[in-house]
Amino acid sequence: MDCMTSAVDPHADLRAEVAKLCARFPGEYWRELDAARGYPTDFVRALTEAGYLAALIPEEYGGAGLGLSAAAAILEEIQRQGCNGAACHAQMYIMGTILRHGSAAQKAAYLPAIASGALRLQAFGVTEPTSGTDTTALRTTARREGDRYIVNGQKIWTSRAEHSDLMLLLARTTPREQVAKKTEGLSTFIVDMRQALGKGLTIRPIRTMMNHNSCEVFFDNMEVPAENLVGEEGKGFRYVLDGMNAERLLIAAECIGDAKWFIEKAVAYAKERVLFGRPIGQNQGVQFPIARAYAQMRAAEAIVQKGLEKFERGERPGEEANMGKMLAAEASWAAAEACVQTHGGFGFAEEYDVERKFRETRLYQVAPISTNLVLSYLGEHVLGMPRSY
Repeated sequence: MDCMTSAVDPHADLRAEVAKLCARFPGEYWRELDAARGYPTDFVRALTEAGYLAALIPEEYGGAGLGLSAAAAILEEIQRQGCNGAACHAQMYIMGTILRHGSAAQKAAYLPAIASGALRLQAFGVTEPTSGTDTTALRTTARREGDRYIVNGQKIWTSRAEHSDLMLLLARTTPREQVAKKTEGLSTFIVDMRQALGKGLTIRPIRTMMNHNSCEVFFDNMEVPAENLVGEEGKGFRYVLDGMNAERLLIAAECIGDAKWFIEKAVAYAKERVLFGRPIGQNQGVQFPIARAYAQMRAAEAIVQKGLEKFERGERPGEEANMGKMLAAEASWAAAEACVQTHGGFGFAEEYDVERKFRETRLYQVAPISTNLVLSYLGEHVLGMPRSY
């Protein structure tokens, strides 16, 4: 057993198989995509064919019917092997909205196709330029006209919109001034982007620091069949919230995988790099930041594991999901810093993959929820202090 693996790991075999798959997609594959800002189509196809992206879909719909801890193990291992699960991780937590709140017809129509890979559900249309994480202030509207809804508005940071068949969209169906609570009047829709593209739907890529396939999405009288409404009209905000604990725990698992990759890379280099007649890892100035990052990773991992256990027991792990995501993101960043510093100039060379992973892992202190909002949640809902916003 290596130091990065728990003594008793119920998902050890699953991690080993994921690692084998990832070995087919080495650093060179990701460097080429990064340079071209390309989408890892072959990697996503391989994950789909292996059934990993259908881990949470019940067996009756063609999935594996596994628990959230198994999904977390899959995503953690992907990151630990130097790959990037951000290209497809959204499918794991977006489809939960359909599973929990969709109609029988919607589940039958979409879940088997998502499980088989015939359909991709990767796009989540929530964030807007003016509202950011203040979701209840979004301005995109969906107006009912007979057997359809007419959608107008704009979303931003809708990652993978160009590479997804379906989008889960949150839009306001009742004006904010006409509802008693600002969380009411928002509805969730399944948008078939294949049909809507060029017919009221426009997608514009955003070039970012990392290759995240982010986009702006514009809706101009886009039509959505009324049958694509998920659950009840006006209850969409609650439906989206239901999946946020799962999202944060899975993202946290990815950050833990990143941290393990950075730590393993830094330790290996610190042992082999010799300066002044001794390996640089013998110097406490090199050794201690790596050791501290390891301690941070282990602490975050324990919180995330507790959150996964609560989730699978049917409890609400809001505290652990938020804390775990924040602590894991900070641990991965600390490990990234230590890894770059250990490598010195070589940490900035593309061929070592350190600088690519360094850019990728920085995202998670901002998304899918920023550190300040996590702290606000803990201050209000855990510690009982007055609401800060």
